[in-house]
Amino acid sequence: MSAIAELLASAPFWVAVLRIATPLLLGTLGVLLCERAGVLNLGIEGIMVAGAFGGWLAVYQGAPLWGGVLAAAVVGMVFGLLHGWLTVTLALSQHVSGLGITLLATSLASYAYRVSFPKVESPPTITPFAPMEWLPVPVLNQQTPLTLLALLLVPAVAWGLMRTPLGLAIRMVGENPSAAEGQGLSVARLRIGAVVAGSALMGVAGGFLTLAAFNAFYFNMVNGRGWVCVALVVFASWRPGKALLGALLFAFFDALQLRLQQADGGAEAALALPYQLYLMLPYAMAIVALVVVARRAAYPQALMKPYRKGER
Repeated sequence: MSAIAELLASAPFWVAVLRIATPLLLGTLGVLLCERAGVLNLGIEGIMVAGAFGGWLAVYQGAPLWGGVLAAAVVGMVFGLLHGWLTVTLALSQHVSGLGITLLATSLASYAYRVSFPKVESPPTITPFAPMEWLPVPVLNQQTPLTLLALLLVPAVAWGLMRTPLGLAIRMVGENPSAAEGQGLSVARLRIGAVVAGSALMGVAGGFLTLAAFNAFYFNMVNGRGWVCVALVVFASWRPGKALLGALLFAFFDALQLRLQQADGGAEAALALPYQLYLMLPYAMAIVALVVVARRAAYPQALMKPYRKGER
């Protein structure tokens, strides 16, 4: 086990953990905002794909990197607005709408890519965000500004939800929309606004993959991260601070399995295991964590429940 101990003591390992956790954290915060307002958004997987493509294409066409981040956020907002209209205004099934958004966004991104680059065999590349080497903080100075943004959003979202009138209103429409309406609040506007804001974060989560983690757009690059974010919200009990912990925990096991695969066949026979077991490790740990935490999780009482004005 000395090889694992050495691994855990190495800075590059923790650099990888924080990098892997960044899109998960952004996406989890996005899902958390939606669900705190009472709307389940299963469109996150497709929104991340569309955000990844939209941000990358904007930069490839000449926009600055932060312009690409903005483009990814706008793409997310568009799909969030569509999801909000379907689930809040029309009161359609949040599950069906979310899955439909995922299929629509993924297909549109694929179609737009093939139309934009019909004769390209390998994906064109861009110059991504550079690490913040000027920052005098170990590990963090090897990350890009989007990682710092994600970390700063955790206390910002927590403060906004728990300490501001707007946050109280969002939580109220997710817990008791009738009471919110009785206070003169617009349940529909608050829910749609929360879904749009949360979807913007999902788009930026996808944009991180093409603007910071990689330098090109690849099909299947999101690779189920959106579904992991949905699970992490439950693990976090709908709290931003725990969302950070959950993202880091999943990223830890993901980075660990990658390093164990590289160490396979090395000096320690204990590491000589089929690579499929390593690939399974982070997801198995996520399931165990959900089993332990989910029973005690206090979910928003109006989650997935449509609300029509005037109903009691």
